[in-house]
Formats: sequence, C-alpha cells, structure tokens
Amino acid sequence: MGGHSHWATTKRHKAVIDAKRGKTFSKIIREITIATRLGGGDPDTNPRLRLVISKAKDANMPADNIKKAIQRGTGELPGVTYEETILEGYGPNGVALLVEVATDNRNRTVADIRHIFTKHGGTLAEAGAVSWQFEKKGCIVTDRCTVDEETLMTVALAAGADDIRTEDDTYTVLTEPTDFEAVKQAIVNHSIAIEHAEVTSIPSNTVTIDEKPAEQILRLIDKIEDNDDVQKVHANYNIPNEIMKRLEATV
Repeated sequence: MGGHSHWATTKRHKAVIDAKRGKTFSKIIREITIATRLGGGDPDTNPRLRLVISKAKDANMPADNIKKAIQRGTGELPGVTYEETILEGYGPNGVALLVEVATDNRNRTVADIRHIFTKHGGTLAEAGAVSWQFEKKGCIVTDRCTVDEETLMTVALAAGADDIRTEDDTYTVLTEPTDFEAVKQAIVNHSIAIEHAEVTSIPSNTVTIDEKPAEQILRLIDKIEDNDDVQKVHANYNIPNEIMKRLEATV
C-alpha cells in the first residue's frame, strides 16, 4: 500500500506548513464545536469529541481554547453553526480527491472550491463520483527506528489493529475507526513513539504520478487546504520517494 505511506509522509509534512500558517487551531476548533453540537460536551460519552480533543492536545492547543470550543458547541458561548459536507473531485492525471468541509455557507464554499479545482487543473465532481474509492480507517504511523516490527505487531494486533504495513522508514498500523483509540493508547503505553495518528479516508487504489503532475496535485491540495472552510483533503496519488524528496526540498 505504497500510496498510503506517501500520503502519510505528505500529511506530516503539510501539518508543519499548516501550523506555520496558523491554520491548525482554527480547523480543530471547528471540529470540536461540531462534535460537541452533535454528541454533547462530555468526551467520556462522546467518542468523536474525545478523538478531537486528543488531536488538539497533540497540536499543543491550550486547554482554554478547547474549553471555549466545547462551550460554543453546547451553546454556553455564542458561535457560528457549521454544516459538514464532503466535496469530491479529480486533480491532474485523474487523481481522486475527497474534501471534508465545515461551513456556515455551503453555496459560498462550493463555489470557492470549484474555482480552486478549475484554476489548478482539476474538476469538481458530483457526489459519489470518487468516494467509493476510499475507506474510513484509523491510521497510526511510527518510525521504524523506534520499534521492531514484531514488537509493534504484537502490541497493535492484541489491541485490535487490522493490519500493519511496512514501507521505507515507517510502519503504518491500520484499524477500524472504532478500535483506533484503543490501539493508539496501547502503542503509547508501550512507549512506542507515534509520528502521525488519525482516523482518515484511505484509498483502495492509487495512481502513481511523475514529478510534474505530482507538483501540480500537491499545489492543488495546498490551495484547497488554504480555504478556511476545508478541514481535510484525501487523495489517492502515489508519488515515488525520490520525487517526493525533491519536491519537499523545494518547500
């Protein structure tokens, strides 16, 4: 599943860029507000909120920010009501993209995202056009230097993981979304360092692309993620290591 490993590498890289742009906190705050509105403000009884709070802590978000986001979700503090939706489209070389959105004005956001797709060589598609190519999975990435495969496999599978994939310098532990927290906690409890962890949409098939379309698709994703209403972007590209390293060196 090489495409997924490259996806994880790119997401880790882009997470650093997003943090520099000050985007991370605002996106997480929206997630917390939505999770609270849908499932209540108690993380013990709201699994989605519990996951987002864990993500917020991983991003070093201050506790007061988390508290206020929850209060906006419960209505204790005034705040905007966001609607969640998923937009689907194609990038250069037929790469499939899923765009998770949280917006207070769906028509505005759809128009904005359509413009970005068109401007950067992509096309916004109808609902269902590409979503069938993705599956929700828990994804936990660890560095191969920090743990041996047998140890990680023993810990992760015992906690409920579905599979462990090995590629280059990382291991990727895959879980059902409902087992993600338990597996992640088991890995942490065994002092195994985690580089990247979240419940995400993983492509069932990938499209291997050369350097020029790779640069184009990464630029397209970058512009989409720059939109304040966009929470996450998932894509089914596979960029070979040597190309990815050259592209990352230019950022």
